[in-house]
Amino acid sequence: MNHLPEPTRVVRLPDGTHTYTDQLPETYGGPQIVHQHIHQAAPDRTVQRLALGSGVGAGAVAAGVYFGPLLVGVLTAIAANIAMLAFLALILGWGLHTVVKSIGSPSGTAAVKNVRNARRKRR
Repeated sequence: MNHLPEPTRVVRLPDGTHTYTDQLPETYGGPQIVHQHIHQAAPDRTVQRLALGSGVGAGAVAAGVYFGPLLVGVLTAIAANIAMLAFLALILGWGLHTVVKSIGSPSGTAAVKNVRNARRKRR
């Protein structure tokens, strides 16, 4: 019988590239330790690392990750409502002032001046 040579095998690496099995790099079997300081972590991970480092459980960290952005959204909505109410109060105050000013008569203006003059004389 004829013995055919074994076909070359191609594998796909985790990064998506293809290579021959006889050209694969040797794997490193040692531990992979990531040495990263707290201040080098991404901002969204810093709080988690501080919490886990201080002994807080993973459940508390997960709750903070979930409720943190939720709290920011709620506070933003409350601030927007308060700003809208303040703007509405400003517009209503301006409208009231304009109406009272336009309705006022010259006798009302004279009365205000008389009151002011009387206060100045008391001092």
